[in-house]
Amino acid sequence: MKKLVIIMMLLAFVGANVAIAADSYTYDSKKGTVTFDHKAHQAKLADDCAKCHEGTPAKIEVDKKFGHKTCKACHKKMEGPTKCNDCHKK
Repeated sequence: MKKLVIIMMLLAFVGANVAIAADSYTYDSKKGTVTFDHKAHQAKLADDCAKCHEGTPAKIEVDKKFGHKTCKACHKKMEGPTKCNDCHKK
């Protein structure tokens, strides 16, 4: 019984750390690393996942074309940061 409790506690600890890690993602580019704070974006968009995700929410693969077309356009509309160094950090 003690082993089961210990295993359950370890699984809960690992699961909590995975959930915390998923709150932000980093993307590398020539201009510098972009860190995407998922939790902050969820709060700003009132948990309306469909504004960014099509179908079942999953990590979006971001490249320069996607980032500039999608992210920057949304930032302009929602009055978010739009200058290169606002998102790209060296």
